[in-house]
Amino acid sequence: MKHLVIINPASGRVSKHRIIPHIYHRLNELGLDFDMAFTEGPGHGREIAAKAAADGVDVVVACGGDGTVNEIASALTGTQTALGIIPTGSGNGLARHIGIPVDIDRSLKIIAQNYVIAADYCTANDRPFFCTFGVGFDAAVSERCAREKRRGIVMYLRNTINEYLKFNPEQYTIEVNGHTITERAFLVVACNASQYGNNAFIAPQASITDGELDLTIVHAGNLITDALAGVDILTGLVRKNAYINVIRTRSARIVRHRGGAAHVDGDAVTMPLDIDVQCHPAQLRLVSPTSETRFVPLVTPTLLTMRDIGLALWHLFPGTRQ
Repeated sequence: MKHLVIINPASGRVSKHRIIPHIYHRLNELGLDFDMAFTEGPGHGREIAAKAAADGVDVVVACGGDGTVNEIASALTGTQTALGIIPTGSGNGLARHIGIPVDIDRSLKIIAQNYVIAADYCTANDRPFFCTFGVGFDAAVSERCAREKRRGIVMYLRNTINEYLKFNPEQYTIEVNGHTITERAFLVVACNASQYGNNAFIAPQASITDGELDLTIVHAGNLITDALAGVDILTGLVRKNAYINVIRTRSARIVRHRGGAAHVDGDAVTMPLDIDVQCHPAQLRLVSPTSETRFVPLVTPTLLTMRDIGLALWHLFPGTRQ
């Protein structure tokens, strides 16, 4: 099988000059037939992946964050070329959803196993997304973060707090499953996957193989209820929060009553007031771990966070990995 590894040198916080030789060495050890390519700017990953699919490459591997994955996956939908992921971004939402560890060696072993599933993807006004599309508070944070030169969890938390203290919820009209909902909401998120990234579970029961998306609405409250909603997203308890509704649907229409920010897989984008979201079932061949982990509120987020901490410590104090 032929693999093409597309690396975004600008994604995440990990130096690609350090990891590229390691990826090259490990791929050779695993006996994979591969080439490497490097993106040079926005949209370039999509171009490289589209050509690879047209040339009959079996697996295109995205090495980067959710923005890189979005670009490359967008070019592979509806083709026979599968998407593999080496998660090296800040959030890594799609990789985390399907259980790919944020660890180069383990993610490469998954690619070598070549277990491929037929995954859904979604669109917002025909723009593809693979994790989440959102309007409201999360989009405002994404827009604020896009203006930053640095990446990382500290920058994200700082911008989240600053936006939270000034954010004014917006009025929406939402048409979903034959019903019309009109009210103020803190945020509205169409979810193909269960989380934004970094183990923040906005739709814990979402599946990328069920042919539907989860529409999560966090209703407008006050500083306390909004903060509690954030806690429930981090613990996976959103379905127990009275201010949060999760609606499973094939499509929905979201109409904003005034302009505002929007995001696609965490990247700030410009969208009109009227937005149609659609799920497109089984249109992306995706290299995945061979087994799924059942989501358990509190337990799953805690275990995943502990694993991330352990990995971070391993990088700070490297030893011998068995």
